[in-house]
Amino acid sequence: MARYVQLVLGCTVLGAGVALVLTAELGSDGYSTLVSGFTIWSGLPFWLLNAVVGAVFVGVAWLRGRKPGPGTLVQWFHVGIVISIMLELIPEVESVVGRSSVLAGGLVLIAFGVAAYLASNTGAGPAEAMALSFDPPLPFRWSYSILQLTSAVLGWLMGAAIGPGTVLIFLLMGPAVDLIRLYWKWLEFPPIEMVA
Repeated sequence: MARYVQLVLGCTVLGAGVALVLTAELGSDGYSTLVSGFTIWSGLPFWLLNAVVGAVFVGVAWLRGRKPGPGTLVQWFHVGIVISIMLELIPEVESVVGRSSVLAGGLVLIAFGVAAYLASNTGAGPAEAMALSFDPPLPFRWSYSILQLTSAVLGWLMGAAIGPGTVLIFLLMGPAVDLIRLYWKWLEFPPIEMVA
């Protein structure tokens, strides 16, 4: 039971962090940039393409041996709900200093949220599953950074906006999540049997 509480809390913190990053309007994570790019390019709604891109990422990760679990679904849907609620609650910030502070707070929450939900070992959401499926040969801290960078560039090529937040996420997020999991061992639960 405790691992599922941690899963939901971690995903809630992650969603709040993403909402802060979006509120700062200084660039979002690579995965969201990719989905935004597809939205601009195709004219289809964001929520639909988010589901499609997520399914592709989870499918590729599964083919590479990273099986989905309950955490996959919770992360995939719960985070989106939290983001939607938080965006309604967070006031607009106009000053550069204020937006930079909101961005910094969002990045910290994302790192702790991702680390906590992954440490529940209940399955990874789309972006994290894809990155973890390449570990090995690449450690998560690098595979996650490469995934964020590649996604951001593809999204940008299709017309999505990028910014300093995008750069900070692809440079820092993977290493930050690894460091949190390394030093906060009490967060880690043993893996559960995932779906076949």
